[in-house]
Amino acid sequence: MIVRTTAEITDTERDITSEDGNWRSKRIVLGGDKVGFSFHETTIKAGTVNEFHYANHVEAVWLVEGTGKLIDLDNDKVYELGPGSMYLLNGHERHRVEPETEMRMLCVFNPPVTGREVHDENGVYPLIEVPA
Repeated sequence: MIVRTTAEITDTERDITSEDGNWRSKRIVLGGDKVGFSFHETTIKAGTVNEFHYANHVEAVWLVEGTGKLIDLDNDKVYELGPGSMYLLNGHERHRVEPETEMRMLCVFNPPVTGREVHDENGVYPLIEVPA
C-alpha cells in the first residue's frame, strides 16, 4: 500500500517545475512505484501558453480548479475547460493549454513517467530507466 501527501512531495525530486516556470508537477506516483501508471498534480499559471506532446504516453487529465482553453494543434479545435472537465490524450495529440486562471489538474500517464522528464517541442518525452 502506498500512502503519500503532496506536502511530503513538495521541494523534493518529485516536485518538478518547467524551465520557463509556467507549470509545476508534483509526481505523486512514478514508474518506480510499480503500479503501471503515474499520477501527478499539476498547476499551470494563468495567462501562459504551454505546448505539450506526449510521443510515448497516453494521458488522462481532470481539471480540479481553474479555467482555460485546450487547443488540438493537429486540427485547430478549441475546447473550453473548467472545473470538472476531463480530457484524454490517447492519440499522442500535439496540444496547447492556455489557462485564463491558474489551473490545477490531476493527471494519469500510461506507461508511467519515471522521473524528471519534461516536455520538448519535438514531442520527445523519453522513458528512462527506473533507478534501482
